[in-house]
Amino acid sequence: MNVDPEGLVKFLKRDIAYAESHKRTGGPSYVLVLGCSTGYGLASRIVSAFSYGAATVGVSFERKPSEGKQGTPGFYNNEAFEAEAKKRNISAVTFEGDAFSLAVKNTVIAEAKRAGKKFDLVIYSLATAVRTDERTGESYRSVLKPLHAPYSAKSLDFITGEVKPVTIEPATEEEARATVKVMGGEDWMDWMKSLAEAGVLAEGVTTLAYSYIGPAVTYPIYREGTIGKAKEHLENSAATITNALSNIHGRAYVSVNKALVTRASAVIPVVPLYISILFKVMKQRGTHEGCIEQMERLFSERLYTGGPVPVDEDGRIRIDDREMQSDVQEEVSRLMEHATTENIASIADLEGYRRDFLALHGFESL
Repeated sequence: MNVDPEGLVKFLKRDIAYAESHKRTGGPSYVLVLGCSTGYGLASRIVSAFSYGAATVGVSFERKPSEGKQGTPGFYNNEAFEAEAKKRNISAVTFEGDAFSLAVKNTVIAEAKRAGKKFDLVIYSLATAVRTDERTGESYRSVLKPLHAPYSAKSLDFITGEVKPVTIEPATEEEARATVKVMGGEDWMDWMKSLAEAGVLAEGVTTLAYSYIGPAVTYPIYREGTIGKAKEHLENSAATITNALSNIHGRAYVSVNKALVTRASAVIPVVPLYISILFKVMKQRGTHEGCIEQMERLFSERLYTGGPVPVDEDGRIRIDDREMQSDVQEEVSRLMEHATTENIASIADLEGYRRDFLALHGFESL
């Protein structure tokens, strides 16, 4: 899909305006965002900088524009973020590169030492399909598949509006293992170990990774599938990191966030149908949130309240609380059961889903 750089800048400025309308104190002062160019990572960086005035260092793997080719959306987002931060005299440094690599880790450490600062917040928000482990030279590719048995359900083509059945074959053991290597917590742990050993983490540092649980209807393809296994590994890694940071009283958390339109979620069977109906139900109740609203609430109502961080029985922060309210889920389940091509436009927010997907590329409409 093509990109509208001007549209991306417009959307980024809108999110910055939201963050600036929620100015806060008592938050982070020097923030590292791994996966800073889109989605929750970008929103985290915006809230850090424009709500709390924090200096930020961002890392993302983007393609710059070249002769006859546009850059990736994230490239323009990073460029615009730095420009807006500079206008306000807020420090922002962005590194384009593979966050899985030792070279990028060393570059970030060198930047922190150059600035004479220590990170008090580290956001791990990488979203990628491929990882090369430099220790072994082996490359891994993640897959979105169920485990053990085929999975059949309704799905939605959000472009045409067609609701149709789909069946996905289960992953092999190797595919499941590779998905955990790419999307689990191994690299998050590597990052925190490298930063700690380099002495660039502040006393009491907080580090945060993002996850998703969702409703039972999506479990076979998500929570109980290959991605779910990776997310379980990510969540379990938080305790390991917290233990490793005990000497500086650091804490690692996983925040379970609300379902949103992303380029990745758009191709997961069942998920576009679920999200489009969820949006309709939550908008009717006035509880719908996008990335920026979620991250502002995560910071102001969870991370930086002046008291203990509220977590569930498994130690996770829950910002999906409004999505998972019983009345919301009951209504979404009922509508999903009766969804057809003929009625989807009336029971789901199909236009809102399309609009959010197009906005990822800077467009407001087709």
